[in-house]
Amino acid sequence: LFQAFFDISAPEKAFSVCIKISRNIDPPYNTGNDFVYEDDFAQSTDEYLANSGQFDEENNRLVKNLESNGRFHTDWLNMIYPRLRLAKDLLREDGVIFISIDDNEVFNCKKICDDIFGASNFICNFVRKNKAGSGHDSEKIAVEFDYVICYAKNKFTNNINKEVVDTKNDPKYKWEDKYVKERGKYYLRDLDYKGSYSEKMDYPITTPMGKVIYSGGIFGRPNTWRWSKDKFDWGLKNEYIVFKEENNKCKVYIKQYQFVDNNGQKYERTIPYRAFVEFTNGQGTLDFNNIMETNVFSYPKPIEMLKHFMKIGSNNNSVILDFFSGSATTAHAVMQLNAEEAKNHTGGGIGHRKFIMVQIPEPCDEKSEAYRAGYKNICEIGKERICRAGKKIKEETGANIDIGFRVLKCDSSNMKDVYYSPAEFEVTLFDEAVDNIKEDRTAEDLLIQVMLDLGVLLSSKIEKKEIGGKKVFNVAEGFLIACFDENVTEETIKEIAKQKPYYFVMRDSSMANDSVAANFEQIFATYSPSTVRKVL
Repeated sequence: LFQAFFDISAPEKAFSVCIKISRNIDPPYNTGNDFVYEDDFAQSTDEYLANSGQFDEENNRLVKNLESNGRFHTDWLNMIYPRLRLAKDLLREDGVIFISIDDNEVFNCKKICDDIFGASNFICNFVRKNKAGSGHDSEKIAVEFDYVICYAKNKFTNNINKEVVDTKNDPKYKWEDKYVKERGKYYLRDLDYKGSYSEKMDYPITTPMGKVIYSGGIFGRPNTWRWSKDKFDWGLKNEYIVFKEENNKCKVYIKQYQFVDNNGQKYERTIPYRAFVEFTNGQGTLDFNNIMETNVFSYPKPIEMLKHFMKIGSNNNSVILDFFSGSATTAHAVMQLNAEEAKNHTGGGIGHRKFIMVQIPEPCDEKSEAYRAGYKNICEIGKERICRAGKKIKEETGANIDIGFRVLKCDSSNMKDVYYSPAEFEVTLFDEAVDNIKEDRTAEDLLIQVMLDLGVLLSSKIEKKEIGGKKVFNVAEGFLIACFDENVTEETIKEIAKQKPYYFVMRDSSMANDSVAANFEQIFATYSPSTVRKVL
């Protein structure tokens, strides 16, 4: 079983499924303490463990994937491989995946990603400094880094975003002159270029004081200017050049503006993101504790880290899926980034990113702080964090974003076997199987299955209405209407038909009498012949 969290976004047409999906996954690092896994091999797991002696003193089978396990890496790879295969299938053509991992499996993970996504679709292996100081993770060396592996579904159609340079608010960009309103603020950049030599860039410059200067040199090698002579003359004429006396020498600088290129066209300066990032685990703990007001989850990821990778690999309308969601930091980061974009009008407009969180309902240890705080499993921690984070983000930013979400849990079908294969059941048994639906299922259970069967987005807007005294679900503003109450009359069906939904679904056993069943098709033929009708 797993639970998934779906946000309730602005209403969309149920058939609008062309969305960009980015993935952030934080799988078990396989440290020997964080991973439990079983699979079927030629030799059963129990047989293998028995042969290798991996039982405790009371003859209980060990559940952690300890390094002494002969399948230590194999078990982890057997767990992660099918999940990554599925991730590739779910990614849109321009989607990307980010995998947070440490030294234990980073090289194995890179190999299977090459196999699944193709080595040519490798984007980067980000190095993350995850500790503010030295640690004690290693017996020999203090390990302060882990990694985030990034692959694209298709590197040639994927657009990895660049970082927008904030020249408005950064104190470095403090210079102003008569062009500030036209060009924006600027900073001074050294015209002297300490790179490879170029004859085209090697020329003398005459200062306003009449002094002739050349680009400096290093280790006996001449350097050159960043700009050619023609570009320098253009810059001098248009007041992009600044001369300054420093240590009895005249230095030449160029004004680096945010908004204007050499032809006077306004633009937003961007630079490539760096492969080295610094987001410490301690900050992740502070982020979590500030929201939850108690330390009930170990090593949550920093919010800024998740936002950082969303800025690199997603756009304003992306769906962000995390199928090892843990404390739901990814959902928190999505809402935070949406709010910031809505408030500052950045990122191409108001943030409409959506999140899907997937987490096995792993039980909390009865001796743990989380259990004492009332959380029976990890999913409950994630749900509570999303609720609290959304409320706090709206209060602090005032941004008009949607912070609602739905919680769904995988289960067996709502339908009895007779629904799927009636020919296999004897007629004499039909009296015991009149209703196709299992007795313990609610109307909401049926609605979700119908939405899945019909391809209606689970994040669609759902309204409950009463028509003819019966509870009716209106999904995606009339795209789907469903009623699962008992004793539904012709009056109710007629009012539903008049609303002209694309789909209408009800239970076969819901019809009040044979007359309703006989007139069902005729009512829709009269009021909404194009409605697709489905009876469970």
